[in-house]
Amino acid sequence: MFRSLLTYNYRTWFLGAVISNIGGWMQATAQDWVVLTELTDNDATAMGATMALQFGPPLVLVSVTGWVADRFERRKILLATQSTLMVLAVGVAVLLLTGVMTLPLMLGFAAAFGVTNAFDAPARQAFVSDVVSMEDTPNAVALNSASFNMARLIGPAIGGVLIVALGSGWVFIANAVTFLAMLVALMLIRRSELMPRAKGGKSTAGLAAGFRYVFSRPDLLVVFIMVFLVGAFGMNFPIFASTMALEFDQGADGYGLLSSVLAIGSLTGALLVARRDRARVRVIVISAAGFGVASIASALMPSYWAYAAVLIFVGFSTVSMLTTANGYVQTTTDAALRGRVLALYMAVLMGSTPIGAPIAGWIADAFGPRAAITVGGTAGLVAGAIGVGWMLWSGRLHRNERTRFLLTLDETRPMSVIRAMDPVAFDDRSTSTVPIRLPHEGKG
Repeated sequence: MFRSLLTYNYRTWFLGAVISNIGGWMQATAQDWVVLTELTDNDATAMGATMALQFGPPLVLVSVTGWVADRFERRKILLATQSTLMVLAVGVAVLLLTGVMTLPLMLGFAAAFGVTNAFDAPARQAFVSDVVSMEDTPNAVALNSASFNMARLIGPAIGGVLIVALGSGWVFIANAVTFLAMLVALMLIRRSELMPRAKGGKSTAGLAAGFRYVFSRPDLLVVFIMVFLVGAFGMNFPIFASTMALEFDQGADGYGLLSSVLAIGSLTGALLVARRDRARVRVIVISAAGFGVASIASALMPSYWAYAAVLIFVGFSTVSMLTTANGYVQTTTDAALRGRVLALYMAVLMGSTPIGAPIAGWIADAFGPRAAITVGGTAGLVAGAIGVGWMLWSGRLHRNERTRFLLTLDETRPMSVIRAMDPVAFDDRSTSTVPIRLPHEGKG
């Protein structure tokens, strides 16, 4: 389960990511609460607009960000983006602590965070394959998700408590400090031990290559569609959790606790994915449908604690789906195009929020948060149905040859990894004693 941690570079990267992600979740909790309760009067639509500005740039800039991730050294890209995010966090903190922050200013900072993350996300995702071998990439992706959700387990709860105890501005300061962990980790990584980067030839040149590649792979298209549906309409957790917290008469600490409870299931899902030898489409399909069922069930819960309990299953199915989808994309994609394809994946995942978040916010304002959550759950069920439909249409789903009543799905196999030959086991005696006769030898 933890084999990727045996690699020094990945171990260093993992530790920095855990610390930085804790700060990121603290800041996300503070930002959502500031917009909902300090800059507006419980306006979920304004919160949806903030999320749209923050997650819109990955969709708009997808071609450029994917090309950058493939063209330049990803470690240097991450040093630049992480430093920029740290400076932006300090800027928000100063405005909040001095009492001059307004909703338009917060929207501007949200857009700046979004543009920076548009370059950071594909480089960060593709960097995983730079620090581990291809055969360990699915495990490394799953452990990355585990670290993200481990931070999600801790960060929102700490953020909620700090908001109540010190104020939201200090939460942004705390997040700025945690960025130092990631920057130090990037500087400590041994560049000589990074995996060699694949060089794209003429066939992989150009920004449109990633689009052409994805459209030539029906399996990737189906995965992207499922991720889009769940991402746009189902993964608006800040809107769902904050409005449900208010409905149950809870404060910032109650909202933070809901995010942490969600992370319990998320962390469990990530660790289970890490145990699998490779990413499979069937897991993505089942998880999407499971997300739909769990979300609709959560909307029916009568009390705060009942709602929190069901969120464990929501988190589990969400992370099982997204982590498996990420691993599937990485391990079945041409290495020379991996950055561009991952940029498309991140654009679909993060860029779906500008479409779904304002709609979810409007539904929550007009019909209540339970209706908004039900719409998200329905999107999960539709995503699962699309996946099942593709499996039937593609002909990959067929009866198991060994067992009459079981079905099996032909999966896209990850690229094979050829290990370096052990020089001790190589015997060159035959090459020095057996002559090689050329076709023209012996002819006068």
